[in-house]
Amino acid sequence: MQLEIRPDPAEVGRARRWARSRLAGSGIQADEPLAETLILLVSELVTNAVVHTGRPAVLRLSLPPAVTEEVTVRLEVADRSGRAPVPRCADDDATGGRGLALVDGLADRWGWSVEATGKRIWCELDRCTKSREGAASCGGGAVAYGGGAAFEGLAFEAV
Repeated sequence: MQLEIRPDPAEVGRARRWARSRLAGSGIQADEPLAETLILLVSELVTNAVVHTGRPAVLRLSLPPAVTEEVTVRLEVADRSGRAPVPRCADDDATGGRGLALVDGLADRWGWSVEATGKRIWCELDRCTKSREGAASCGGGAVAYGGGAAFEGLAFEAV
């Protein structure tokens, strides 16, 4: 399922509402950590696409056909800018520049790839029955940063 995003900051709220409505129909409860984290990641990735490219984007959400105790949800935002995410150092006083650092910290996996008309940034969240302390067997925040290593202590800006 996908949602076309216009290059307008108001689209971020619309994307969150759309994602919440898709979760509601999937069996994932709105108050469970997976749903709350997913909505935050939707907000961050759509904001990056809208603010940093100024071009239309597409939000894709892949939900499992049946929700069990252990499932993976995939979120993708494709935009029409071929420029790679650029590492940014966000100091304590900065009001932005932490979006992909949040994705890196909250997603079980994430990365990006060049597409024919731009790029796609994706992340996956695992719903596990195990506690997050034992999350290594459920993804545990492993990073698949497209073509390079994640830079510790740096935020990333998708442009």
